Amino acid sequence: MSQKIEEISIEKLVLWTENPRDPIDPKSTDQDIADKAWKDENEKWNLLKLAIEMKTHYDFSELPTVVYHGTTPIVYDGNRRMILAKLKHDLVKLDGFDKNKLPYIPKIIPCNVCSKDIAIQNVFRKHGDSGSWSPLDRDLFIHKFLKEPKSTFLKLEEATGIISANPHLNQVFVKNEIFTNEKLKEMGFEFDHDELESKHSKEEANIIFEDIASKVAAKIITTRKNRGKIIDVLERSTREIIENNKKKSLRKIHIRATSISSSPKKKQSARTKKKDPIIFNGILYLKPGKVSDLYRDIVDLYDYYQQKKEMFSQYFPSLIRMSLRLLCEAAANDINTTMDDFLRKHYKAAKKNLDKDAKTTLVAQNVTENTIIQLLHIGAHNYYAANNLDQTIAISMILGEILKITYGK
Repeated sequence: MSQKIEEISIEKLVLWTENPRDPIDPKSTDQDIADKAWKDENEKWNLLKLAIEMKTHYDFSELPTVVYHGTTPIVYDGNRRMILAKLKHDLVKLDGFDKNKLPYIPKIIPCNVCSKDIAIQNVFRKHGDSGSWSPLDRDLFIHKFLKEPKSTFLKLEEATGIISANPHLNQVFVKNEIFTNEKLKEMGFEFDHDELESKHSKEEANIIFEDIASKVAAKIITTRKNRGKIIDVLERSTREIIENNKKKSLRKIHIRATSISSSPKKKQSARTKKKDPIIFNGILYLKPGKVSDLYRDIVDLYDYYQQKKEMFSQYFPSLIRMSLRLLCEAAANDINTTMDDFLRKHYKAAKKNLDKDAKTTLVAQNVTENTIIQLLHIGAHNYYAANNLDQTIAISMILGEILKITYGK
């Protein structure tokens, strides 16, 4: 079948449930699709914006692409416009939508009626490389409708759910530079057809994927930063997992990746762009409880201070030093020990986990196993030395590693 122009009543047109923009249950009604589009959790529909852009009237130069399934005309392309048309004529209802924003739309409109194959080709030509689809949308469409083999990106999503759990990973550079066969193999993962195999345990695999997701979210790796260096930017403990398991054999693994995008701590990571010194040497992922709550309060307090320095006196850094002592005491009390013993017991192991720059900072600020207790005690008194912010940040670096050891997830 070629293509032909046919006038069809909007009432008869049925919205496509397999629209790559936002697939939905095949049994869904037009109202279900319209509701999902109006809710627009993934910000892909923008119905009100489209209505405003259409201005006064419906433009016949943009014809919906329609395929007959039996006697039912299905809209393969033009679903957004058809939702607005159905809303205009009370065929669907959307609570809160200002219908005064809708243009004039006739009840019967011309449509480009064609075969399914032609419709699929037309849809892909218009949207495949336009940027309106995410990389995962595009890969899914290519596999499902163009019958191409699954991409590694799609296979990884189906095997772990990591992209849907962390939408910020649904980027071209992540697909092309991180989740590739080569990079996954370096990290201890391979595919046997569509099944994921790993040299790691389920827990270890989740740690690796969560670390990757957090580094992309924090923009530690981007199209301009650390390109091709995904393993290098992972946490030391994650790199050790990869290294220690290198000689292990591959085995099939079934995991569901966790989401890091909704965690408040992840949102803070964007602040690493600032030139201000980073407290705790980066974001900590601690077990829920008093220690985690105090840690987060200190980070928020410090970040607020960095943004509003002009509002505070020269003595404000001493409050951060006092807060670090309070955090240490809380961590020690929680495991029934003293602050001094808590620090002495874990200092050496924590220092080994620091990179060369962090260790240099400790030396420069005279933060050692023998001085850290005294430096924290200074914070409890009105000493001028407690106002030394650089030294306080250095203390937080080693303290952060100690907390990772004792309270890390």
